[in-house]
Amino acid sequence: MNTMQPCGIEDDDRQPPMNGLLEIAQRGLGLKPKRLPSWLFYDERGSALFEEICEQPEYYLTRREIALMDEHAASIADSLGSDVRLVEYGSGNARKTSQLLRQMHAPVAYVPVEISPEPLHQSVERLAREFPSLPVQPLCADFSKSLRLPIPPRASRRTVVYFPGSTIGNFESREAVALLRKIRNEMGDAGGILVGVDLKKDPAVIEAAYNDRAGVTAAFTLNMLARLNREIGSDFVLSQFSHRAHYNPMAGRIETHIVSRCAQQVKIGRASVAFREDEAIQVEYSCKYSVEDFAAMAARAGLAVERVWMDAKKMFSVQYLVRASTVAR
Repeated sequence: MNTMQPCGIEDDDRQPPMNGLLEIAQRGLGLKPKRLPSWLFYDERGSALFEEICEQPEYYLTRREIALMDEHAASIADSLGSDVRLVEYGSGNARKTSQLLRQMHAPVAYVPVEISPEPLHQSVERLAREFPSLPVQPLCADFSKSLRLPIPPRASRRTVVYFPGSTIGNFESREAVALLRKIRNEMGDAGGILVGVDLKKDPAVIEAAYNDRAGVTAAFTLNMLARLNREIGSDFVLSQFSHRAHYNPMAGRIETHIVSRCAQQVKIGRASVAFREDEAIQVEYSCKYSVEDFAAMAARAGLAVERVWMDAKKMFSVQYLVRASTVAR
């Protein structure tokens, strides 16, 4: 039986009302250097484009993670144990989740947390058909904020927060530590975090993943400007901007920018924002880690890495984190 919770999006700054979005755009474009938040990518069109990105030959991340789950899902499920409540952050289409759920031992419930209602509804309907006896309790919310998780249908042995993909890499180090601390509080003493972590590798391979030949990633990036035009009435001319993604080896991250092709003025509400030729708006970081780097960051959040699984080419990892005090005992 599916225990479907009412699905209502919380009022937060990832999906603000129009006036809030206008304020965020004006504030970000008034910074030096200019900056816009990466959640602006994910309107309906942006979410569809991201699904296309995952199918591009250069975008190794999804294929490597799926291959990893094909090989190691049973081992991961054994490590999580039985009677687990699985909470997934940013569940999207939950494609990789099916691989894990098929191997889990008597899961108590699955709680997908997703800010976009349509992908959430679609994934819940699909999982209900695939796992008819699994209680599914969807939650429309921003996972970066404090969550009120639904009451499970029966007592669980532990809560495990599943954070697949490489979304943790979209947070700068300080923000990532703060998010891990928040999850540590939400998962409880016996809980854990199962997180996807993209590993450091040949910079050319990394850069190619964010600059596909078909131009899908470029369209995805520039869609942010199309969204602002539609939702706050700005007048970005998309052909006068370009996508740029470059790997910074010192920082260990892809840095994605929208770059002005010429000197120009753009209307943002009643204000006018000036762009110089080649001036960039920073829109996303995608951090890559060594196993040692990530363990050190987890330790700053009071967590310890209990297990690491990698794909056969050692390009991607899934890591299981528990409270550091649990390991110490």
